[in-house]
Amino acid sequence: MKVEFDEDTCIGMFQCVAEWDAFEKDKSKGKAVLADSEEVEDGIFVREVPADAELDAKFAARSCPVDAIKIYDDDGEQLIP
Repeated sequence: MKVEFDEDTCIGMFQCVAEWDAFEKDKSKGKAVLADSEEVEDGIFVREVPADAELDAKFAARSCPVDAIKIYDDDGEQLIP
């Protein structure tokens, strides 16, 4: 499972931070940050989701009010949103 985070879309509500510890607050930017991720294109960050964190990652994606977080299964199919 992979998570994709669009930093430009993020509005800094930090609900994802409360749901999954892979997200951290960057108060200087007013945005969340996806730890241990790779920037695959401008402002888009991707990382693998550990098996024991899949539920937390899904909750983080569902909690985002602007859908800045997408979850993909191992086949690349988008699950959330």
